[in-house]
Amino acid sequence: QVPLLESGGGSVQVGGSLRLSCSASRRRITMNYMGWFRQTPGKEREGVAVLSTDNQNIAYGQSVQGRVTLSQNNAAERTVYLQIDGLKSDDTAMYYCAAGYLGPKQDKLLAQNYNYWGQGTQVTVSS
Repeated sequence: QVPLLESGGGSVQVGGSLRLSCSASRRRITMNYMGWFRQTPGKEREGVAVLSTDNQNIAYGQSVQGRVTLSQNNAAERTVYLQIDGLKSDDTAMYYCAAGYLGPKQDKLLAQNYNYWGQGTQVTVSS
């Protein structure tokens, strides 16, 4: 069973909105942060938005600030929701859900600090 399950990717027009969901089995994952990263061919995985499980800390990537909303529920199976508005062609990427247990001084938007990953969902923005 995959520990992180993503849904919501697809094709969207420029200026549109998209909502991605990621569900994690809390019984299988030890974490205090959960969120989203994205990657395009030949580039490093980029942090989009991450949220602490206690809702006290949130971090957004520079390229999406002002256009992204991240939220979560605290059910036994935690689900994180990423809403992206005002989509641009540069938002086209494979989006990955991630979860991990990070220390206070660790970069929350650095992919290597997360050890649980979903399989990815493709988002394509076209004009």
